[in-house]
Order: sequence, then structure tokens, then C-alpha cells
Amino acid sequence: MRLTKSSERLKSIKKAGIFLKPNSPEIKEDFFKIKKCFDVHNIEFILEENSAKMINEDHGKSLEEICEEVDILLSIGGDGTLLSAVRSSFKYDIPILGIHMGTLGFLTDIVLEELPSFLNDLMNDNYRIDNRMLVECKIGDKTYVAFNDIVISRKTVSSMLKVNAKINGESFNSYHGDGVIISTPTGSTAYNLSVGGPIVYPLTEAFIITPVASHSLTQRPLVMPAEIEIEFKIKDSQGAVILIDGQDIIEARDEAIIKVTIADKKAKLIHRTKRDFFKVLNEKLGWGNN
Repeated sequence: MRLTKSSERLKSIKKAGIFLKPNSPEIKEDFFKIKKCFDVHNIEFILEENSAKMINEDHGKSLEEICEEVDILLSIGGDGTLLSAVRSSFKYDIPILGIHMGTLGFLTDIVLEELPSFLNDLMNDNYRIDNRMLVECKIGDKTYVAFNDIVISRKTVSSMLKVNAKINGESFNSYHGDGVIISTPTGSTAYNLSVGGPIVYPLTEAFIITPVASHSLTQRPLVMPAEIEIEFKIKDSQGAVILIDGQDIIEARDEAIIKVTIADKKAKLIHRTKRDFFKVLNEKLGWGNN
């Protein structure tokens, strides 16, 4: 396992593509406040077409058009909005800045009140770009990309799912229970955490494999190096359900094979230089407050 560190700098900051939190037309007022902050630095905004429609603005553009023009992408919402923006745009290698309008904020660390100060830092080269690991999931002839996790889940509540697992072609485990989570370090504080999986530093490159409601007391979460290929085979006549970042839902038949590897590209997140992951944990999880 290794850490992915980056000294990457933005070549220019003249145009920003904007993703807004879906189904939240009330965010329009905050959008214009944010736009004024960027106008001070002569940074042009281009709204993603669905975001533009939501707040009744003209001139929205498709993701492909935006990514051909902009220097950064801006996600306005919560962690879910940023996750969607990453998954939509990762292949274009454009760094993303998250502005926090949600309830948790493990990924989005800039709030509206801090934006003017942060933009001054951004324009003065005082920021960092974190490269976060993504995973690829192949199911049949289709490939999906996950930022947080891939969940293999039972199809009905009345039955227990069996999944056979291999690492680099060699059998290593059989999971019996509600399912299995294959998480990235970024996703270790999401569903993985809620079922007792370990928290892994987000710039680490590793897979976290966590059983969900295992039928065996000997089954425990595993942290594995990202260089391996993990293969899961469904052993259930009813099949299973595969969830990619909680956003894509795929039905898998009995005997279906799911292959998971590290993706070639990384998610690029723009952060304050002083952002500290352990302080975020302290704040969000209430550590040390007894």
C-alpha cells in the first residue's frame, strides 16, 4: 500500500464548470452569491445543463462541452453532489472544488463564508490537489467506475447471499450474509464505516473488503493492496444486486462474475493546504469529545 501525493498546479483559472445539488432549486440564491465571489477574480462560470434547467437559467452546456473549456469544476452541494461530479468527469482529468451545502462534508471542506478567503489563496497558488483512488468494476462486458464503493447485496430480505471471492485468480474466501462492500479509502467513511469497517487514510491506495451481516463470526474486514485484482462470483439462484456508489444499480444473475481493480485515473480534489483529515474525523465523528 502507498500514499498518492501530488504537487500538481492549475495551469490557469479562467473558467469554471458548475454542478449544483440536484432537485434543489432553492440553491439558486447561494449560487449567485458564489458567482459574485468568482466574478471578483474574473473567473467565468459555465453551468452544467441539468443544473441550469433546475434554477431556470439559460445557456447550460453538456458535460463534454464544459470539460473541453474549463480549468476547474465546481460542485455546490454536499458529498453526494461531489461524488456525482467526480464520477461524471474523472476521465477528463479536471480538478474539482467542492463547496459545502450538505450535512456531512467528508469531501467538501469549503463553506460559503470561507469562499472569498479561499479564492484569494487559490489565485495565489496556496492550495493543494489530492489524487484519490477510483476503482473499476467489470460485470460482463460493461465497466463501471466507483469513487466510494461497490456493494454486492442480496436480492431479497428473506434469503442469505453467498459470494465466492478470488484474489489474482486464487480462491481466498466465501462470504455468506447480506453482502460484501468493496470500498476505496475515500469510501471507508461511508457505508463501510456504518457496518464496522476500518477507516483508511484517503490518500492511501488500497481496497477495503467488508462483509455485511456475515453468517460467520470469523469473517472480518480486510485491507488489501490496490495492485491486486479481486473477483467475486455470485452463488445464489435468485442472483444479486450490485450498487455502484449507491447511484448505479445492476442486477446480477447466479454465477455472474464481478471483477474489481484500481482505475487508471484518479479523482482530483482541490483542498485548502491546511485541511487535516484527522481534524475532519474529530469534527464529524466527535472523537475526543468525552
